[in-house]
Amino acid sequence: MRTRAPRTIHVCTACGAEHAKWAGQCATCGAWNALVEADAPRASRSPAPRAGAASAMRLAEVSASATPRLATGMPELDFVLGGGIVPGSLVLVGGEPGIGKSTLLLQATALVQAAGATVLYVSGEESPLQVKLRAERLREDAGAVQILGETMLERILEVAERTRPGVLVIDSIQTIATDGVEGAPGNVGQVRECAARLMRYAKATGVAVLLVGHVTKDGGIAGPKTLEHMVDTVLYFEGEGRGDHRVLRATKNRFGSVDEIAVFRMTTVGLVPIANPSSLFLGDRNARASGSAVTALIEGTRPLLVEVQALASKAGFGTPQRVATGFDTRRLALLLAVLDKRAGLSFAQLDVFVNVVGGLRMVEPAGDLAIATALASSVYDRALPSGAVCIGEIGLGGELDRRLAEAEQLGFDCAFVAEGNADRPRGRGTMRVREMRDIAALFRALFVDAGA
Repeated sequence: MRTRAPRTIHVCTACGAEHAKWAGQCATCGAWNALVEADAPRASRSPAPRAGAASAMRLAEVSASATPRLATGMPELDFVLGGGIVPGSLVLVGGEPGIGKSTLLLQATALVQAAGATVLYVSGEESPLQVKLRAERLREDAGAVQILGETMLERILEVAERTRPGVLVIDSIQTIATDGVEGAPGNVGQVRECAARLMRYAKATGVAVLLVGHVTKDGGIAGPKTLEHMVDTVLYFEGEGRGDHRVLRATKNRFGSVDEIAVFRMTTVGLVPIANPSSLFLGDRNARASGSAVTALIEGTRPLLVEVQALASKAGFGTPQRVATGFDTRRLALLLAVLDKRAGLSFAQLDVFVNVVGGLRMVEPAGDLAIATALASSVYDRALPSGAVCIGEIGLGGELDRRLAEAEQLGFDCAFVAEGNADRPRGRGTMRVREMRDIAALFRALFVDAGA
């Protein structure tokens, strides 16, 4: 008896659309070279629903649940989540290998277990012994956490039905497979089907499910884009391999504010939350060195002071280099053109290097003034005043007060801002706020008039 080979489809990794045939471009979203082959899901053998079984109701008739959030015991993690773990939610945690995803979740689940909630930790990559060895190095006691080494989704859900955990951790979703889809664990069909079944399990039982996700070489979470659409919250763990601090960023959150961040320090006993990230990023700053400037950014609802370092040196050969770490190189080219045209600073024969300290990525326009000022400081070889902070976004609105308050709290006494913000309330304190009409006026005040 011959068995028919499973039918294959082609799934777009950018938008999740399914296509019967492979093509160079996705007809749905237009992405190029994004279609990958996957096995079609098997037809469901469950009986068809009876006609009229489903019913609708008014939104006002839906009973609101008063179930409180589960506090993880780590205030910074709770802050990013919007106040804690929501029962019945599906949370995806992504990050580069070795960044600390498993360590963070093991610490959090140990504290949740100690608070009285049952935790089931499913490890598909490591054996229970390996997880125990890592847990013994942590400050938190994870001995009561239930551990399961399994990769088949059906057996995982069977154990979860017996143990009835309050939190279920899957480490990682790319190692889990189900019998309902052909193919190896980690392919598009397996990841999508496993995530969908875990989502239905979470919504039906009220169990909070935390998924660990691998990332691709481009920094995105591996698997179909629909994986991020399915989950309720997406957290990215970021950090430099050479540094000891990590940044946890929420890029999607149905139960709280998006773009919130939490900062941790990696130690021998695990991840330690940093309550005041500004002091961490400015702790090693040399205030008398040229090419250094401080700006105040807003990450979610939190003001954050960050140091920007710049170096402009004579080009040794050929075309001058433009190297930026933590800053968009196209934005840097725009700032260099403005400095050349408006401030008379030419970088045509200079190599330019820009670094945002701490491994952060600066995307807010408020940091443009600090970048330009640090570059000018390097050209003039003159350090900025030790208590100066540069905020260069026009039309800051109410966020300006929080930036200045954060800078004043850390000892800064002078702020350079764009013109048009003088009539805004400053709150209490003695910080001097100096408005600059343009970039040339700022450089005259910092490097020409101050030198004279």
